[in-house]
Amino acid sequence: MKFEEPVIEIIKRAYNVKSFRFKKPEAFDYKAGQYITVTLNSNGKKLSKAFTLSSSPTEKDHIEFTKKLTGHEYSNILDVIKVGDNALISGPFGKMTFEGEYEKIALLGGGIGITPMISICKYSTDMKLSTDIMLICSDKTEQDMIFAEELEEMKRQNPNLAVFNTLTRASENWTGCRERICDSLILRELPDYAERVFYVCGPPPMVDSMMEMLHNMKIPDSMIHKESLIGY
Repeated sequence: MKFEEPVIEIIKRAYNVKSFRFKKPEAFDYKAGQYITVTLNSNGKKLSKAFTLSSSPTEKDHIEFTKKLTGHEYSNILDVIKVGDNALISGPFGKMTFEGEYEKIALLGGGIGITPMISICKYSTDMKLSTDIMLICSDKTEQDMIFAEELEEMKRQNPNLAVFNTLTRASENWTGCRERICDSLILRELPDYAERVFYVCGPPPMVDSMMEMLHNMKIPDSMIHKESLIGY
């Protein structure tokens, strides 16, 4: 489906991350974990980029994507977009989806790769699914963490959702984990890892590293869903 809609809300998630919301057309249906392509106009030139939806299919009035503002041309256009400005949206796309079909899942997100995981967690919470979910988020610093308040609220509503954060360049005040996502962290925090279906999303080097780790842990490809964020 292809449609043009104005931005209805812009939410600042971090110093360099914004979410952009649009009214959801009635005919637009998607699954948690899918992505869209967003085309913007810049001085007569059309620029397109793919974004995983950070909204949930249970949110009927809007769709949302979230972008790390990297200083590149597309990011700079997004950074000055205002409510009321239009974007051309195509989708949905992608097979890294979740509809409640697994009893236990593990979500591994790096940086802005948390976006499909937010959609999955929100969907599971709103639908009151019994799926046991462990979300493991890896960021650089405290300032890079996004959706923390939203996840705390989901945890209050969903007893089957657990969230684990690790920071690789945390300040001295950070009392949590400082490891990269590795096999020892998985073994410690997810002793039942062999029973879970894994979802992995993040920058390509992170996804490649996670895939190598999971393969070394004897997790078959049939138990892994992945999405790489090209040019995130």
